[in-house]
Amino acid sequence: CTHYLFIVVVAVNSTLLTINAGDYIFYTDWAWTSFVVYSISQTLMLVVGACYYLTFTGVPGTATYYALIMTVYTWVAKGAWFALGYPYDFIVTPVWLPSAMLLDLAYWATKKNKHSLILFGGVMCGMSLPLFNMVNLITVADPLETAFKYPRPTLPPYMTPIEPAVGKFYNSPVALGAGAGAVLSVTMAALGCKLNT
Repeated sequence: CTHYLFIVVVAVNSTLLTINAGDYIFYTDWAWTSFVVYSISQTLMLVVGACYYLTFTGVPGTATYYALIMTVYTWVAKGAWFALGYPYDFIVTPVWLPSAMLLDLAYWATKKNKHSLILFGGVMCGMSLPLFNMVNLITVADPLETAFKYPRPTLPPYMTPIEPAVGKFYNSPVALGAGAGAVLSVTMAALGCKLNT
């Protein structure tokens, strides 16, 4: 029971991170900064839960199933946004699924070697999620235009959308997110596996 409860708790926290850290589309002045924070936080939350679930069941494919749980939870949580009149563009695409598939692949290809899952799977997951997340961003409407068109009623004054200073913080948010994610994901993958021992 404790094992499954942990899975649910991590998945719910992943959803909360998505709603909070992932709402960067409105924070236009901090778009790239928020993108990096979102990518890293989501990678770490995905990899710790997926590795835990994967090594708990020992069945390749459960990491992808865990990512599906995260996606469905997030869809349910963001359903309220559509009731408030937000555009359909704001639905969360399942950016976790391809990265989770890489975890499953690393586990399956190395014949269920836990250390290979930690090293190879962690690096691949950490490097891939920011890339898939940027593809996700490309598919939605222009963030600045949408932010002015759909201002959030609870948005504090300092979060008011302003013209973004492109490149002010990072020249390549995908590279920064992937680099940091690749390093940190290995640690979180090890933690996820360790929780089963």
